[in-house]
Amino acid sequence: MGQRKGPLEDMGLERSFWKNKKVLVTGHTGFKGSWLVFVLNSLGAEICGYSLAPQTTPNLFSLLNLEGLCESHIGDIRNGANFKKVAEDFQPDILFHLAAQPLVLYSYKDPIETYEVNVIGTLNVLEGVKNIKTLRSVVVITTDKVYENLEDGTAYSEENRLGGHDMYSSSKACAEIVTQSWRSSFGKNYPQLKIATARSGNVIGGGDWADDRLVPDVVRSISNKKPLSIRSPEAVRPWQHVLNPTFGYLTLAQKLWDDVGNNYTDAWNFGPEVDDVKTVREMTDIMCEKWGGYTWTSPDTSNKSPMKEANLLHLDIGKAKSNLGWRPVWDCEKSLQKTIEWYKKFYEIPEEISELTKKQILDYQK
Repeated sequence: MGQRKGPLEDMGLERSFWKNKKVLVTGHTGFKGSWLVFVLNSLGAEICGYSLAPQTTPNLFSLLNLEGLCESHIGDIRNGANFKKVAEDFQPDILFHLAAQPLVLYSYKDPIETYEVNVIGTLNVLEGVKNIKTLRSVVVITTDKVYENLEDGTAYSEENRLGGHDMYSSSKACAEIVTQSWRSSFGKNYPQLKIATARSGNVIGGGDWADDRLVPDVVRSISNKKPLSIRSPEAVRPWQHVLNPTFGYLTLAQKLWDDVGNNYTDAWNFGPEVDDVKTVREMTDIMCEKWGGYTWTSPDTSNKSPMKEANLLHLDIGKAKSNLGWRPVWDCEKSLQKTIEWYKKFYEIPEEISELTKKQILDYQK
């Protein structure tokens, strides 16, 4: 019997394709961007990043010494002229646009900044790269929260209506519309550009220390030995390890590269299997159990915040599975296991975190 192929080959990804490809990543200092840069480096790509400086201490970008693995430019995506110069100097083959204001609760505090970054920033990226002749694949990463979520149990597919109750979600829906409109208005003038959007479910994994996210909140409480209080314990999200959508983005970019008939210049969902969803309560219980012997309490609901967050969200990933050959390799339980493994290593032997991250990527590919 022949040896079974790993997820890379199953999804049609080719290592030889990525070797020496020039890849521009916006938001490369963030949690998802840092994982993407690390994976791209393992595939032999030449990487340029454009982003604000890391926003948390600690942060994954610094822990993995990514400044030494890519050409790193610290800049604001709202500065279109600065971004354009960086992009034109680098002359990328492929672009992943991840730079964003990514937090729901922060979008209530500063809706103008949220819209400037997520909408105008996306337009700055598209305008900034349109004349780069080497560029063929553009993947704009948005979010699973772009849909008009009625919280009725529907698993939203790419054809469902866009919306968004909070400012973050609606800004990302606008980023989708801006991308579609730009492609419709100007795509014929730049036929070399193949542009798609990727809507990813809630990602978890080692190296996230952002505010108001479940895994970082749990990790901070446990590591600091402080009481753990969780918002909305019965809320359901399409949780997945960050490597699942990361390899989805790579698959999509490679498909776009040879997309003669515009078969892939569209929106794509990347999330878990429809039956692999858990509540915040279940996620927290599993994390506490895997870390060992911790408990938590739900918040006092007598003074609920007026800042609404969705309680139920499902994604339909059938299109990506059928048309891209992509699939979520790690289920929720495995994703949590790998996430807790990462954080425990960080707090016990931080100097070994880069090697563990490499190992997790190799484990994923097996």
